[in-house]
Amino acid sequence: MISTSDVILRLVVSAILGSLIGIERERLSWAAGLRTHMLVCVGSTLIMLVSAYGFSQILLSEKVVLDPSRMAAQVVSGIGFLGAGSILLRGEIIRGLTTAASLWTVAAIGLAVGGGMYVAAVAGTSIVLIILAGIKPLERRYFADKQKRGIKFLVLADTFNMNHLHNLLGLAATRVSKFVVRREPEDSGYDEVSIVFSRLSEKEFQKIKQTFLTLEGVKAFNYTDS
Repeated sequence: MISTSDVILRLVVSAILGSLIGIERERLSWAAGLRTHMLVCVGSTLIMLVSAYGFSQILLSEKVVLDPSRMAAQVVSGIGFLGAGSILLRGEIIRGLTTAASLWTVAAIGLAVGGGMYVAAVAGTSIVLIILAGIKPLERRYFADKQKRGIKFLVLADTFNMNHLHNLLGLAATRVSKFVVRREPEDSGYDEVSIVFSRLSEKEFQKIKQTFLTLEGVKAFNYTDS
């Protein structure tokens, strides 16, 4: 039977490891940040403790056979619902997959701590932090041309369409993967234009932004990167 001090130690270690990953997500202002990651990690640790030690008295009976791993197994599938809540769909751009994956991994770290596998939990936390914080700059540098980047702005009604887009951007218009013009309320006199570019480097995107800024009758610019 596990001691009370060991139970508390595992829960505290779980909270610390979960907070390290949560801080990395929090600094990027994601909905699933510090507290969410800590709660997931501590919760999965507690489930692992209950699964491993909560039925010890019942198992003393010769006629009772239980699989203590079944409760822990439900965490793996159950955490998917929480991860799905952190995924956002903005037009054709999907964001939040990395945060959803970090929540799933934090749950695994919590299970490892609950099972007393401190080395695996600490090593897993370190690797996750390297992936989240260390690899992202490399990803932006070497795979920037595969990112989708979006522009959204308001323009005077009936003054901008696909022909204007081709005339304005030339060959760069072939990088457009989505083009939507939506009429604002009738009394505003503006259309909302949403454009998503694919296979566009940061330098090319900056050049296109400057081109749009020169248009007359345009206001309320908004930019997004994926």
